[in-house]
Amino acid sequence: MAIETLTGLNKAAVLLICLGEEATARIFEELTDDEVRQVTRSMANIEHIPNYIKQKVFDSYRDSEAKYTGIFIKGTDFVKKALAATGKENKARAHALMDQFISGTETRSLETIALMQPRMVAGLLENEHPQTIALVLSTQHVEHASEILSHIPEDIRADVVYRIAKIERVSPEVISRIEDALNREIGLVSGKEQKQIGGIDKVVEIFDYLNKNISSEILETMAETDPDMAEEIRKKMFTFENLLSLDSRSLQMVLREINNDSLTLALKTASEEMKEKIFSNMSSRAADMIRDDLEVMGPVRLSEVEMMQQSIIKVAMRLEEEGKLILSAGGGDELV
Repeated sequence: MAIETLTGLNKAAVLLICLGEEATARIFEELTDDEVRQVTRSMANIEHIPNYIKQKVFDSYRDSEAKYTGIFIKGTDFVKKALAATGKENKARAHALMDQFISGTETRSLETIALMQPRMVAGLLENEHPQTIALVLSTQHVEHASEILSHIPEDIRADVVYRIAKIERVSPEVISRIEDALNREIGLVSGKEQKQIGGIDKVVEIFDYLNKNISSEILETMAETDPDMAEEIRKKMFTFENLLSLDSRSLQMVLREINNDSLTLALKTASEEMKEKIFSNMSSRAADMIRDDLEVMGPVRLSEVEMMQQSIIKVAMRLEEEGKLILSAGGGDELV
């Protein structure tokens, strides 16, 4: 089947196919059996890779390479091998250290959930209180959490997301009680570790991977009980700089509803790329006037600039609701 989304796994599959069989075989030698199974399953579902998808994956790879340059190691394996090496001189000491290390790194329930199929996790949690579900999802990687959320019953999704947004810190005792409850279901040893989890940023990250229709439904339901919370999440989901992702027709549609004075103020803190994108989608005369106004504009309050940017974002969101354009931020589906 064709590519429908570009998750991290999809990107890896596309990249490996583009690199060719020989390079892929060498990369597979460095992966675990489970990693190879996951990526090959994703590769097997790909029938066609459009050029712009290929370019997007390569750009993402280059960005990641620059961001994560350095040495990557499997810490646990490294420690085990290092401890084993000390046994050449003192086997008793090496065994004691190894036992202590393994005891301190026992698999915990919340970590095990990260390895389980999303549908299975949702089934495990479906009878739990929404607050418990929110706490569990807050401890997971956002992509995994979004997939689990998509399988959670619709009637409690919005409540769960609302509770995730309200979470800031959780005590070790609460985490311990949750893991104890999960242990009864999955039969693993629990651990106690304080975690900083949840919050609005966590919700926004989850929504980045979630199907756009589902995230919209959740926000609509949430707005009925806490409109301020829903609005704050919407603001974080789509920023002024995200207008860069709009095609020319869509951006021009937004600009037609904004007067030049408002646009000038909104562009006060915008990146050069953002400014040029907007200038290229308006008349040269209007663009020159705004450039001149920006050059002579004195200091203005940041809050005023952000307020104007938000008003433009609201115009874009309204146009999307009317079906006139598509905003790329805040939804899990990619356009292919």
